[in-house]
Parts: sequence; structure tokens; C-alpha cells
Amino acid sequence: MMDVKPPTAAILLIGNEILSGKVDDENARYLVRELRALGVTVGRIEVVPDDQADIATTVRALSARFDLVFTSGGIGPTHDDVTLPAIAAAFDRRIVRQPELEQLMRAAFGDRLHPRDLRMADVPDGARLERGSANIGNTWPVVVVGNVWVLPGVPSIFRRKFEAIRELFRARPIFARVVYSREGESPIADALDVVVAAWPTVEVGSYPHVDAPDYKVKITLDGRDRGLVDAATADLVERLGPAVVRTE
Repeated sequence: MMDVKPPTAAILLIGNEILSGKVDDENARYLVRELRALGVTVGRIEVVPDDQADIATTVRALSARFDLVFTSGGIGPTHDDVTLPAIAAAFDRRIVRQPELEQLMRAAFGDRLHPRDLRMADVPDGARLERGSANIGNTWPVVVVGNVWVLPGVPSIFRRKFEAIRELFRARPIFARVVYSREGESPIADALDVVVAAWPTVEVGSYPHVDAPDYKVKITLDGRDRGLVDAATADLVERLGPAVVRTE
């Protein structure tokens, strides 16, 4: 059976509030964990201001490089909500009023609907609406332009929307093992080099810890083949010998 290349993803955080430190990012941290659990490899996280040209340039570049692009922020009725026009510009598309979104907004807001609210129904021409799972009570769709999935910046809404579509991205799982070393990085570096060379499909990460009570380095081994990950872990454990505190 032909091996299918695992999907890759990029996350684009949009907003002056992130770059100025007025708001702490929660969405990228959440999404990285979710995508990894689904078997999707995140290859890039970028942050850009509320600048239409900057967003358009970045979206265009990420879309060409990665299988999936998730944006966060810049969707709303105010002057700094320029994500959708920027994505339209990135792909040379017009902005059009989406009838289904307009109908949803009118039904949801009723008499409270302000004319500026309808800006959120203006999307790039040809965008599709994805609802994903219908069993979580979320009827508001996600706007998708090509391989770019447009999500809001408010963390609670971001999570709710992603939960509705998350199963659309499930791929081959990533298997992980962890080895803890009581020796620092320098004494174990040669062993790591040998294991990295011997097991090229297993990603090995080395992370020193200065405050852990019983170890100095946390070593992670990740891969799509559980057998190879286990074999690489056993190889590393044998080479480290008494330096190993424990494995997980």
C-alpha cells in the first residue's frame, strides 16, 4: 500500500492586540495540540498585525507551502477586522455578500442586528461554508477559501468552531515516547546523534530542564510507525545506559 504523505498545517494569528501584548494568545497553543492529536503536523505559526496587505501576503505564502492554513482573528464589524478582505486579495477574488450567512445573522440577531454586523456575511467570492459535525450544537459554519480555514479570534468561539470541523482533518496518528536523562545534553549528545542517524523517520527532540528534581534532559521520539518509534526508543535507552531515569 502506498504511503500517504501526512498533512501539514500553518497557523496565522491576526491582530495588533497579540503583537502589543494586550491579549495573550490561546488559540495557537490549543490548535497545535488538537492538530497533533489528529495526526496533522504544524510547520509554522506566524503573527501579523491588522494590516490587509500584510495578511494577504502571508496567507498567499502559507497557502502555497502547507496543506492547511488556519487563521485566527480579524473577523467582525469594526475597522480592524480585515481578514476576509485580505484573504480575498490574496487569491484575487471579489468580496461578495453570502446569502446563507446573511440569513443566519438575521435569524440569530433579529431586531438587534446592526447594519455593520452584516459585514461578517461578506466573504471572498467562491468561499465555501463548512459545518463539520452536526452533533455538537454548532450551526454557524466556518468560511473556507481554498485550503484556508477562517476562524475567529475569541478563544471560546474559536474552540467551539474548531470542534465542529476537527474530524475533517484526522490523519495517520503520531506516536510518541519520552526518555528522561539524569545527564545533561553534552554527555548524551553522541548517543543522540547515532539514534537520529539510525532512525531517520523518527523525530528526536532534546529539551534541557534546570528545575526538574530527578532529570536534566527530556528526550522525545515521535513518528508515524509505532514499531519504529519503539525500536528507536529501545536503541536510545541502551546507548544512554545508567543515564536513563525513566521512559514513558
